[in-house]
Amino acid sequence: MYKIIIDAMGGDNAPKAIIDGTVAALHEYEDIFVYLVGKEEVIREHLAGQNYDKERVEIVDAREEIEMAEPPVAAVRTKKDSSMVVGMRMATEGKGDIFITAGSTGAAVAGGTLVIRRAPGVLRPALAPILPSAGGGVLLIDCGANVDCKPAYLQQFAVMGSIYMRLIMGIENPRVGLINNGAEEEKGNALTKEAYQLLKQADINFVGNAEGRDILSGDFDVVVADGFTGNVLMKFMEGCASFLFAEIKEAMMSTTRTKIGALLAKPAFTDLKKKLDYTEYGGSLLLGTKAGLIKSHGSSNAKAIVSAIRQGREFAQMGVVAKIQEELAKLNEKTVQAE
Repeated sequence: MYKIIIDAMGGDNAPKAIIDGTVAALHEYEDIFVYLVGKEEVIREHLAGQNYDKERVEIVDAREEIEMAEPPVAAVRTKKDSSMVVGMRMATEGKGDIFITAGSTGAAVAGGTLVIRRAPGVLRPALAPILPSAGGGVLLIDCGANVDCKPAYLQQFAVMGSIYMRLIMGIENPRVGLINNGAEEEKGNALTKEAYQLLKQADINFVGNAEGRDILSGDFDVVVADGFTGNVLMKFMEGCASFLFAEIKEAMMSTTRTKIGALLAKPAFTDLKKKLDYTEYGGSLLLGTKAGLIKSHGSSNAKAIVSAIRQGREFAQMGVVAKIQEELAKLNEKTVQAE
């Protein structure tokens, strides 16, 4: 039985969307046990009348909540009875296989470092979402946990991302690219030039630099960046997708002829929208911590929570935390020998 710890109070649509998604996941996966963390009376109110296996749910009372606008580090340190911190502490104590929250990203990252803590040998944990691409999906690592990076961090990000895509996505030899402003080896700034050399030395399938226009081409399974670059890229993509869909909708509704065309093309647009829908992909994993942590989108609906629970179940099933520690230990040993 896989034990999933869920922050019931985190996110724009909490607690209803979180609880509805949890109930749906309990129906879909019979091998999961769920801890719902938050104000007990609120959780019970939303569970009332729902059909679910009560033997596979436990409510853990937590009286505080971390708001989106709060300073992340201060919130994690002072709100020890918040649903996020209590849930993370449970994960650290081994009471669950993974912790899921749709709450503040900053607090989730801070808590991952301060409460769950880095796994042995990990220099910095990294946020890693799956982005839709021509190849079905590409892992972006890091997308915001570390705005200032050293080359060695990027090397570890590449190793962790490669492990995840191999174990969870079933890609035998994931192609890893380094986000840069040119395809040539000598391109980039001091960070990417040095990181390029380190990625060449790692035991991964490093295929070179990934220019912005090629990230979603299907030529890469993992793309590596410092958190500043990765976060800008991800948010630009979200904005670009929203803009394009709005413009297409306006153009299609502009005349009678285009409305007819839109009706005929509706199945194709539905398929495209599904491919670009974040709710299909789960959340961003914080790779490199002692216990699993998934940061779901702040506006997650019930469907997104089901996807995050599926993702967490697979993460636990494949033993990703232990595998990352094993591979990084080999990398660190190799680095020491080279020195």
